[in-house]
Amino acid sequence: MDWGKANRLAQVIKPDGRCFYLPIDHGYFLGPTSRLERPGETVAPLVKYVDALFVTRGVLRSCIAPKGSLPIILRVSGGSSIVGGPLENESITTSIEEIIRLNACAVGVSVYLGTSYERQTVMNLASLVNECEEYGIPVMAVTAVGKELEKRDARYLALCARIFAEIGASVVKTYWCEDFHKVTEGCPVPVVIAGGPKADTEREVFEFVFDGIQRGAIGVNLGRNVWQHAYPSAMAAALRAIIHGNADVDEAVHVFEDAKSASGTQVEPDESKGASLKR
Repeated sequence: MDWGKANRLAQVIKPDGRCFYLPIDHGYFLGPTSRLERPGETVAPLVKYVDALFVTRGVLRSCIAPKGSLPIILRVSGGSSIVGGPLENESITTSIEEIIRLNACAVGVSVYLGTSYERQTVMNLASLVNECEEYGIPVMAVTAVGKELEKRDARYLALCARIFAEIGASVVKTYWCEDFHKVTEGCPVPVVIAGGPKADTEREVFEFVFDGIQRGAIGVNLGRNVWQHAYPSAMAAALRAIIHGNADVDEAVHVFEDAKSASGTQVEPDESKGASLKR
Protein backbone atom coordinates (compact mmCIF):
# COMPACT_ATOMS: atom_id res chain seq x y z
CA MET A 1 0.00 0.00 0.00
CA ASP A 2 1.39 3.38 -0.94
CA TRP A 3 1.92 6.15 1.61
CA GLY A 4 -1.05 8.27 0.54
CA LYS A 5 -3.58 5.48 0.84
CA ALA A 6 -2.12 4.31 4.15
CA ASN A 7 -2.27 7.89 5.45
CA ARG A 8 -5.90 8.31 4.42
CA LEU A 9 -6.89 5.00 6.02
CA ALA A 10 -5.08 6.03 9.19
CA GLN A 11 -7.32 9.08 9.39
CA VAL A 12 -10.53 7.05 9.24
CA ILE A 13 -9.33 3.98 11.17
CA LYS A 14 -7.82 5.06 14.46
CA PRO A 15 -4.63 3.69 16.10
CA ASP A 16 -6.65 1.16 18.13
CA GLY A 17 -7.91 -0.30 14.84
CA ARG A 18 -11.46 0.91 15.48
CA CYS A 19 -13.75 3.52 13.88
CA PHE A 20 -17.01 5.38 14.46
CA TYR A 21 -18.43 6.93 11.28
CA LEU A 22 -21.45 9.23 11.26
CA PRO A 23 -23.42 9.03 7.99
CA ILE A 24 -25.42 12.11 7.06
CA ASP A 25 -25.84 11.17 3.39
CA HIS A 26 -29.47 10.00 3.64
CA GLY A 27 -30.81 13.03 1.79
CA TYR A 28 -29.36 11.84 -1.51
CA PHE A 29 -32.38 9.56 -1.92
CA LEU A 30 -34.68 10.49 1.02
CA GLY A 31 -34.60 14.27 0.84
CA PRO A 32 -34.85 16.27 4.12
CA THR A 33 -35.03 13.34 6.53
CA SER A 34 -36.40 13.99 10.02
CA ARG A 35 -33.74 15.67 12.20
CA LEU A 36 -31.42 15.94 9.22
CA GLU A 37 -33.17 18.94 7.69
CA ARG A 38 -30.18 21.11 8.68
CA PRO A 39 -27.20 18.75 8.55
CA GLY A 40 -24.63 21.18 9.95
CA GLU A 41 -26.72 21.78 13.05
CA THR A 42 -27.38 18.07 13.50
CA VAL A 43 -23.69 17.23 13.33
CA ALA A 44 -22.36 20.06 15.51
CA PRO A 45 -22.85 18.45 18.96
CA LEU A 46 -21.71 15.02 17.74
CA VAL A 47 -18.33 15.72 16.13
CA LYS A 48 -16.39 15.23 19.37
CA TYR A 49 -17.55 11.61 19.56
CA VAL A 50 -17.11 10.37 15.99
CA ASP A 51 -14.09 9.71 13.78
CA ALA A 52 -15.37 10.65 10.30
CA LEU A 53 -18.41 11.91 8.42
CA PHE A 54 -20.00 10.01 5.54
CA VAL A 55 -21.50 12.77 3.41
CA THR A 56 -22.38 13.88 -0.13
CA ARG A 57 -20.42 16.63 -1.85
CA GLY A 58 -23.41 18.99 -1.78
CA VAL A 59 -23.91 18.83 1.98
CA LEU A 60 -20.16 18.89 2.55
CA ARG A 61 -19.80 22.16 0.66
CA SER A 62 -22.92 23.84 2.02
CA CYS A 63 -23.04 22.64 5.65
CA ILE A 64 -19.60 21.54 6.86
CA ALA A 65 -16.91 24.11 7.52
CA PRO A 66 -13.56 23.17 5.94
CA LYS A 67 -11.51 24.48 8.87
CA GLY A 68 -11.19 21.87 11.59
CA SER A 69 -13.41 19.36 9.80
CA LEU A 70 -13.50 15.68 10.67
CA PRO A 71 -12.06 13.31 8.05
CA ILE A 72 -14.51 12.92 5.17
CA ILE A 73 -15.80 9.75 3.53
CA LEU A 74 -17.52 11.01 0.40
CA ARG A 75 -20.74 9.38 -0.85
CA VAL A 76 -20.23 9.07 -4.62
CA SER A 77 -23.14 6.92 -5.83
CA GLY A 78 -26.78 7.79 -6.48
CA GLY A 79 -29.28 8.36 -9.23
CA SER A 80 -32.68 7.30 -7.89
CA SER A 81 -34.99 8.32 -5.06
CA ILE A 82 -37.79 6.97 -2.93
CA VAL A 83 -40.32 8.52 -5.34
CA GLY A 84 -38.62 7.49 -8.59
CA GLY A 85 -37.01 4.15 -7.80
CA PRO A 86 -35.94 1.50 -7.95
CA LEU A 87 -33.33 2.59 -5.44
CA GLU A 88 -30.80 0.05 -6.65
CA ASN A 89 -30.49 1.78 -10.03
CA GLU A 90 -27.40 3.78 -9.02
CA SER A 91 -24.42 5.14 -10.90
CA ILE A 92 -21.26 6.99 -9.89
CA THR A 93 -22.13 10.65 -9.35
CA THR A 94 -18.75 12.19 -8.55
CA SER A 95 -15.58 12.40 -10.63
CA ILE A 96 -12.15 11.49 -9.33
CA GLU A 97 -11.13 15.12 -9.82
CA GLU A 98 -13.95 16.21 -7.52
CA ILE A 99 -13.01 13.60 -4.93
CA ILE A 100 -9.45 14.92 -4.89
CA ARG A 101 -10.62 18.54 -4.92
CA LEU A 102 -12.70 17.91 -1.79
CA ASN A 103 -9.76 16.20 -0.08
CA ALA A 104 -11.76 13.09 0.80
CA CYS A 105 -10.01 10.50 2.93
CA ALA A 106 -12.18 7.77 1.38
CA VAL A 107 -15.25 7.31 -0.80
CA GLY A 108 -18.36 5.17 -0.41
CA VAL A 109 -20.49 3.44 -3.06
CA SER A 110 -23.61 1.29 -2.67
CA VAL A 111 -23.71 -2.14 -4.30
CA TYR A 112 -26.97 -4.11 -4.74
CA LEU A 113 -26.34 -7.84 -5.06
CA GLY A 114 -29.34 -9.98 -5.93
CA THR A 115 -31.18 -7.20 -7.79
CA SER A 116 -31.72 -6.39 -11.44
CA TYR A 117 -28.90 -3.87 -11.11
CA GLU A 118 -26.35 -6.23 -9.55
CA ARG A 119 -23.87 -6.12 -12.42
CA GLN A 120 -24.23 -2.37 -12.90
CA THR A 121 -23.51 -1.58 -9.26
CA VAL A 122 -20.70 -4.12 -9.00
CA MET A 123 -19.10 -2.48 -12.02
CA ASN A 124 -19.64 0.93 -10.38
CA LEU A 125 -17.48 -0.39 -7.54
CA ALA A 126 -14.87 -1.82 -9.91
CA SER A 127 -14.59 1.40 -11.92
CA LEU A 128 -14.33 3.47 -8.77
CA VAL A 129 -11.59 1.25 -7.34
CA ASN A 130 -9.67 1.49 -10.63
CA GLU A 131 -9.77 5.29 -10.55
CA CYS A 132 -9.18 5.72 -6.83
CA GLU A 133 -6.23 3.32 -6.68
CA GLU A 134 -4.40 5.65 -9.07
CA TYR A 135 -4.51 8.34 -6.37
CA GLY A 136 -4.35 6.28 -3.19
CA ILE A 137 -7.98 6.84 -2.16
CA PRO A 138 -9.67 4.00 -0.20
CA VAL A 139 -13.12 2.80 -1.33
CA MET A 140 -15.82 1.69 1.10
CA ALA A 141 -18.35 -0.68 -0.49
CA VAL A 142 -21.80 -0.40 1.06
CA THR A 143 -24.02 -3.47 1.21
CA ALA A 144 -27.37 -2.06 0.11
CA VAL A 145 -30.59 -4.03 0.55
CA GLY A 146 -33.14 -1.27 1.11
CA LYS A 147 -36.24 -2.52 2.90
CA GLU A 148 -35.65 -6.18 2.06
CA LEU A 149 -34.88 -7.26 5.62
CA GLU A 150 -35.01 -10.96 4.76
CA LYS A 151 -31.70 -10.54 2.91
CA ARG A 152 -29.89 -9.59 6.09
CA ASP A 153 -28.67 -13.06 7.00
CA ALA A 154 -25.11 -14.29 7.38
CA ARG A 155 -25.01 -16.21 4.13
CA TYR A 156 -26.09 -13.26 1.98
CA LEU A 157 -24.05 -10.64 3.83
CA ALA A 158 -20.93 -12.82 3.79
CA LEU A 159 -21.37 -13.26 0.04
CA CYS A 160 -21.63 -9.50 -0.43
CA ALA A 161 -18.66 -8.67 1.78
CA ARG A 162 -16.37 -11.20 0.10
CA ILE A 163 -17.31 -10.13 -3.41
CA PHE A 164 -16.77 -6.46 -2.57
CA ALA A 165 -13.35 -7.26 -1.13
CA GLU A 166 -12.48 -9.35 -4.20
CA ILE A 167 -13.43 -6.43 -6.48
CA GLY A 168 -11.04 -4.21 -4.51
CA ALA A 169 -12.88 -2.42 -1.71
CA SER A 170 -10.64 -1.31 1.15
CA VAL A 171 -13.51 -1.38 3.68
CA VAL A 172 -16.95 -3.02 3.62
CA LYS A 173 -20.00 -1.53 5.30
CA THR A 174 -22.65 -4.15 6.02
CA TYR A 175 -25.46 -5.02 8.40
CA TRP A 176 -25.21 -6.90 11.67
CA CYS A 177 -26.88 -10.32 11.65
CA GLU A 178 -26.98 -13.53 13.63
CA ASP A 179 -23.69 -15.44 13.24
CA PHE A 180 -21.99 -12.19 12.24
CA HIS A 181 -18.57 -13.83 12.58
CA LYS A 182 -19.30 -15.67 9.33
CA VAL A 183 -19.35 -12.29 7.59
CA THR A 184 -16.13 -10.96 9.08
CA GLU A 185 -14.18 -14.20 8.90
CA GLY A 186 -14.85 -14.54 5.18
CA CYS A 187 -13.94 -10.93 4.38
CA PRO A 188 -10.22 -10.11 4.02
CA VAL A 189 -10.73 -6.35 4.50
CA PRO A 190 -12.11 -4.43 7.51
CA VAL A 191 -15.87 -4.56 8.12
CA VAL A 192 -17.96 -1.78 9.66
CA ILE A 193 -21.55 -2.19 10.83
CA ALA A 194 -24.39 -0.26 9.23
CA GLY A 195 -27.16 1.04 11.45
CA GLY A 196 -30.20 0.28 9.35
CA PRO A 197 -33.68 1.39 10.51
CA LYS A 198 -34.00 3.26 13.80
CA ALA A 199 -34.10 0.78 16.69
CA ASP A 200 -36.79 0.77 19.37
CA THR A 201 -34.40 1.16 22.32
CA GLU A 202 -30.83 2.30 22.88
CA ARG A 203 -29.96 -1.05 24.50
CA GLU A 204 -30.92 -2.79 21.25
CA VAL A 205 -28.38 -0.65 19.41
CA PHE A 206 -25.67 -1.26 22.01
CA GLU A 207 -26.28 -5.01 21.86
CA PHE A 208 -25.81 -5.40 18.11
CA VAL A 209 -22.84 -3.03 18.06
CA PHE A 210 -21.13 -4.82 20.96
CA ASP A 211 -21.79 -8.23 19.42
CA GLY A 212 -20.52 -7.08 16.04
CA ILE A 213 -17.30 -5.75 17.52
CA GLN A 214 -16.77 -8.99 19.43
CA ARG A 215 -17.28 -10.91 16.20
CA GLY A 216 -14.74 -9.02 14.13
CA ALA A 217 -16.15 -5.65 13.01
CA ILE A 218 -13.78 -2.70 13.44
CA GLY A 219 -16.54 -0.19 14.10
CA VAL A 220 -19.80 1.29 12.93
CA ASN A 221 -21.39 3.64 10.42
CA LEU A 222 -24.54 4.67 12.32
CA GLY A 223 -26.76 7.63 11.51
CA ARG A 224 -30.45 7.39 12.37
CA ASN A 225 -29.83 5.50 15.59
CA VAL A 226 -27.73 8.46 16.71
CA TRP A 227 -29.11 11.73 15.31
CA GLN A 228 -32.77 10.64 15.30
CA HIS A 229 -32.56 9.65 18.96
CA ALA A 230 -34.08 12.00 21.55
CA TYR A 231 -30.60 12.24 23.14
CA PRO A 232 -28.16 12.04 20.22
CA SER A 233 -25.06 13.13 22.14
CA ALA A 234 -25.71 10.52 24.83
CA MET A 235 -26.06 7.84 22.16
CA ALA A 236 -22.83 8.95 20.50
CA ALA A 237 -20.97 8.93 23.83
CA ALA A 238 -22.18 5.43 24.66
CA LEU A 239 -21.32 4.06 21.23
CA ARG A 240 -17.86 5.57 21.44
CA ALA A 241 -17.42 3.84 24.80
CA ILE A 242 -18.11 0.47 23.14
CA ILE A 243 -15.99 1.12 20.07
CA HIS A 244 -12.95 2.85 21.54
CA GLY A 245 -13.35 2.13 25.27
CA ASN A 246 -14.16 -1.61 25.11
CA ALA A 247 -17.32 -1.04 27.17
CA ASP A 248 -19.89 -3.83 27.34
CA VAL A 249 -23.63 -3.29 26.90
CA ASP A 250 -24.36 -2.53 30.57
CA GLU A 251 -21.45 -0.10 30.75
CA ALA A 252 -22.69 1.60 27.59
CA VAL A 253 -26.14 1.98 29.14
CA HIS A 254 -24.52 3.67 32.16
CA VAL A 255 -22.59 6.03 29.88
CA PHE A 256 -25.80 6.82 28.05
CA GLU A 257 -27.77 7.50 31.24
CA ASP A 258 -25.01 9.70 32.66
CA ALA A 259 -24.74 11.70 29.44
CA LYS A 260 -28.53 11.93 29.18
CA SER A 261 -28.75 13.34 32.70
CA ALA A 262 -25.97 15.80 32.00
CA SER A 263 -27.67 17.05 28.83
CA GLY A 264 -30.79 17.98 30.79
CA THR A 265 -33.17 18.36 27.85
CA GLN A 266 -34.60 16.11 25.21
CA VAL A 267 -34.25 16.95 21.53
CA GLU A 268 -37.71 17.23 19.99
CA PRO A 269 -38.30 16.43 16.29
CA ASP A 270 -38.69 20.12 15.39
CA GLU A 271 -36.00 21.42 17.74
CA SER A 272 -32.81 19.66 16.61
CA LYS A 273 -30.85 22.89 16.82
CA GLY A 274 -27.26 23.71 17.67
CA ALA A 275 -24.35 25.79 16.52
CA SER A 276 -23.99 25.44 12.78
CA LEU A 277 -20.65 24.20 11.47
CA LYS A 278 -20.82 26.62 8.56
CA ARG A 279 -22.57 29.94 8.21
